[in-house]
Amino acid sequence: MKKAVIILINLLTVVPALAEGMVETASTAVGNSAFFALGASLAIGMAALGGALAQGKIGSSAMDGIARNPQAQKSMFVSMVLGLVLIESLVIYALIIAFMLVTKL
Repeated sequence: MKKAVIILINLLTVVPALAEGMVETASTAVGNSAFFALGASLAIGMAALGGALAQGKIGSSAMDGIARNPQAQKSMFVSMVLGLVLIESLVIYALIIAFMLVTKL
């Protein structure tokens, strides 16, 4: 088990180092501006779609749970809001990444 954890940690530290070299070569290539724009639009589009679907599911499930057990409303509300905040933060991260890709143009 310890060996698997050590291998996993090593892989997770090596991948960003390799990705950094790939980013430098990709940004110096000519004609990549269309791909950056496409990547930015796909990133924000998929993040918004996934976030909206997940938020709808959380809201629906919370309302079902509160309707079945009204006494548990406070604990369900806190969990629902925490889930909504985490989902929205992922969408905001996608927006920031999209802005970073667009400014590379």
